[in-house]
Amino acid sequence: MKKFIYAVMLTVAASLLPQVVAAAEVKDYKDPYQMIKEVADQTFARFEHDKPLIKQDPNHLKVIVREELLPYIDGRYAAYKVLGTNLRQTTEQQRDDFSQAFEGYLVSTYAQAFTEYSDQKVEFGPTSDFANEKIVEVPVQIVENGRPPIKLHFKVRRLKDDTWKAFDLVAEGISLLNSKQTEISSLIRSKGIDDVISMLKDKANASVDMNGPKGKDAL
Repeated sequence: MKKFIYAVMLTVAASLLPQVVAAAEVKDYKDPYQMIKEVADQTFARFEHDKPLIKQDPNHLKVIVREELLPYIDGRYAAYKVLGTNLRQTTEQQRDDFSQAFEGYLVSTYAQAFTEYSDQKVEFGPTSDFANEKIVEVPVQIVENGRPPIKLHFKVRRLKDDTWKAFDLVAEGISLLNSKQTEISSLIRSKGIDDVISMLKDKANASVDMNGPKGKDAL
């Protein structure tokens, strides 16, 4: 699910709206393409508006990620995907604890990645008919002067109420969710699920470091 943040993060500057004061009202999207574009625009508009707060306290980036991005990410689905075959060996309480810890980890990780916020531009690919689809990949291209464009696909899934949420990001053909699954599975085998939950909580509580890893390196 780390994949997601990169994608969203890369969406910087796609359309920075000039004014945003508080967190945007959470919407239920019936169009996955519209969701990705509007959430990206709103998130980076919030970054622009809250620059003074971010400068004063970098952890404010966590507030923005939690308020603007998290409502549109299917965190539990992503957490279960990351657990993979380990899911069958966990108790209901462990699954709940892991999902909450993983959500906090995502918030912290995304916030750290967003410290690279700059003047990139985002181009959204053409839409396709999704009437009969359960999972859709929304194409996005990140353009930055002096660098080759980065091709991304946001993976979003249709929920039972016919709304959509994102759960993965594919960057240049590589699924970030699958990459995280490999890492987490290895840690569960060597340390156990409870230790991994504690580790994720520690990472979630880590402060955002403006001099730390940025962009892809933070994921």
